[in-house]
Amino acid sequence: MMIERLSLTCDRLLSHRQLACCRSYCGIPLHGKDMLIYNNTDTNQPLLLTGHHGEISAMTFGKRCRPVLLCSASADYIIIWDIELCQTRTQEGKVAAGTIIGTLLGEVAHLSFCFSDERVAACSGVTAYILNSKKHEVIATLTGHLGPLTSAEFCPWNKDILITTSEDRTFKVWDLKTQAVCYQSFVLSASPLLSAFFLETNRHLITGSTDGQVWCFSLPNDCKCHLVTKMDLQKMEKRHQMHKETVSSQAEKAEQSAVAAMETSKPILQMVSFSSSTDTNTVEEKRSNSWLCIGSSDGLYVVDLATSELLTALYFRDNPKLSITMAGSWSFSPGWDTSVRAVFLVSSLLIPCVGLLELNLNELRSFRAGTEGFSVFPSSPLLLESPLNAELKKKEPSHPKKKGGIKEQPLIFHSNVKSSGYTSAPRRIMFSPKTNLQKNPSSKKVNKNTGLLLRDYPADSAAPIIPHVHLNIANKPVYCLQYSGDGKQILCGLGDSSLLLYKSSISGNPTVYTGHDKPVSSVSWSLNRQWWLSASEDQTLRIWTHGRPEPAIIMADSMFSKAIRSAQFYYLDKFLLFASGPSLYLYLYNVDITHDDIKRYQQRSVVKLARCFKTMSATDITGLSAANDFFSYIVLVCGSDRSIQVFDMNKGAVASELHDAHSRAIHCITQNKGSMFSTQAPDSYNLFLTSAVTDGVKIWDLRTLGCVRRYESHLNRCHPCSSAISPCGRFIASGSEDSCAYVYDIRSSSYLHKLQKHSDTVLSVTFNPATPELLTGTLDGKLSLFQSSSGAHLSHDTSAAVNNVPSVTR
Repeated sequence: MMIERLSLTCDRLLSHRQLACCRSYCGIPLHGKDMLIYNNTDTNQPLLLTGHHGEISAMTFGKRCRPVLLCSASADYIIIWDIELCQTRTQEGKVAAGTIIGTLLGEVAHLSFCFSDERVAACSGVTAYILNSKKHEVIATLTGHLGPLTSAEFCPWNKDILITTSEDRTFKVWDLKTQAVCYQSFVLSASPLLSAFFLETNRHLITGSTDGQVWCFSLPNDCKCHLVTKMDLQKMEKRHQMHKETVSSQAEKAEQSAVAAMETSKPILQMVSFSSSTDTNTVEEKRSNSWLCIGSSDGLYVVDLATSELLTALYFRDNPKLSITMAGSWSFSPGWDTSVRAVFLVSSLLIPCVGLLELNLNELRSFRAGTEGFSVFPSSPLLLESPLNAELKKKEPSHPKKKGGIKEQPLIFHSNVKSSGYTSAPRRIMFSPKTNLQKNPSSKKVNKNTGLLLRDYPADSAAPIIPHVHLNIANKPVYCLQYSGDGKQILCGLGDSSLLLYKSSISGNPTVYTGHDKPVSSVSWSLNRQWWLSASEDQTLRIWTHGRPEPAIIMADSMFSKAIRSAQFYYLDKFLLFASGPSLYLYLYNVDITHDDIKRYQQRSVVKLARCFKTMSATDITGLSAANDFFSYIVLVCGSDRSIQVFDMNKGAVASELHDAHSRAIHCITQNKGSMFSTQAPDSYNLFLTSAVTDGVKIWDLRTLGCVRRYESHLNRCHPCSSAISPCGRFIASGSEDSCAYVYDIRSSSYLHKLQKHSDTVLSVTFNPATPELLTGTLDGKLSLFQSSSGAHLSHDTSAAVNNVPSVTR
């Protein structure tokens, strides 16, 4: 995958020097104060540039393709070179000369051009100098760091923004107009920050440190950075090695583990991004699916920024043909998103050697390819032996014989008994209609659901962020919330073992249902909205109906050994699906709401076990999710062993298992189920969310069983905060322990809105299926309803979020 185009032995060690590389050329210091400029396609005749009196400490090429500018720095001069003009002068037998733009600025550690090549940032000690690239002029002098600067980069979407990193372990965002600090970070690490990089597509700022830590911040217009995600290169490498299937022998594994044990750190020497999309992808996909290439001491690491996962690692030790075994510095060529091949310059850490390497990007993109996996929509008919074919046989009522009663006799017609009109003439007019009635428009029957059924969910509305109602319902946690399918009612499961039924406006007094002995852990509505279920930590499940304070069905603790963590109706209300311990239960049921005053305490409804499944790892199930609005064979189950298992209910077996989906046990799994009022692309229903303590929220694609994006801006350290997808499929809401609820755009890892006005940890969140509303429940028993602004629309394309899911190679 990596080939060496050029290997050059130098007269001195260049391990910590900034080298220059672009698409067409690369620059290497020679004898300290001279430079060799190589053409990347023809490395036979390099261009020699002379002019410095001191030792060259930093070099960089400009961002523009024409003209190709090179900036070089030493303690005496900072010089700008026009490479094509220098080549012309050399061919004419003249001495190539550059333009001096800086004098006696000290030893420069880093150089960087702005994106128009009009300005140059030079880092010398604790000062960053902004220079004019066309003449000798210092535009600005920026000081404020407590340690030497390590890098300075211009913002690509705002020419007046500059970021500097320093050995004081912080970075600063500067406004070049005022020469003032817009934002200063906290101390990010125990090691110095080495590099910084701007990701223009998401407007993110990425910085890396000596100990292998990578931070990704959002950079809004007000320059108030917000942390999006934090990555540890060593931890990502360990997870990648655990997931990677190897066929190496035990000796090779022992050797690899010994080499890994010797490595103590992975410094983030340089970073660059490129698009992971292929030629068949849409423009929107190319803009959103970026990979980050990190140059470290032992190789090149490719990280998916959307998921914060390591995709592959290209180690120097795996390619004995390379002259570089340990890297001291990297220099990447820009513009990887349009190139088939990328070149980069690497200096050796231990020996005076420099290598020009070439990487085939198409081979990197092939890591994304995969075979088509599962889908929530059935692709085959039910099998005869499928558990979903089970039926609940209803017993016909038996009538006891009366003692001494009259036995059944054949029916006899007597001629002397007057019949009921058999002998009379038949009627010719059945009825006479009344035709003199006046039409009264107000007397027309109105369908109660007409207003909701005729009004579609507004697909282009803004996120529901405007506080509307705040209600204190109890002093116990609100563990679960769920709207009915028509969006008119809401169920609240509380920590005091009670169940509340509210109108969707959460106004008025609720209907209270009691009977559980421990907190309610799960609630679920049936499709017909006539009954609902509740599951509790007391190892019971109850089904309730309207107008009855007693449950129609009670499945008691004697049936299950552990608490019921998650329960719902399944397969168009045909089954009850729930989990207890390591078992997944599928029950048939029949709700009988016949009223009998004499036998009012006798349960007339019936349940029957259709099938009981065991997880592959025999660990407790912490959550489950399945589609009930349409026929689906897929049931998603998460366990305390951090795994996700896909059950195929048509076959009655585990179809696939994903190990170590999170670093902690998953406490919430939620599918994108849409609603009866919205329409999404069919593939978007294959997306589902998982949440874990200290590991954020991940969105997965069922087709590939791969994580496609990660959300970590909210705070979740100990409580089981839930997450939900909006009916339009564009937003994700998550609870948080900082007394806020976070709303994310499903296409970006940074949050859109931070909903405050909460008094405690937000445990549960849910979207109204009929209108843009978000309901949250807190640890101290309060409900908050947020609505979308009237007539507010998003300014950019907000079509189905499935466009941003990485495509699958068919």
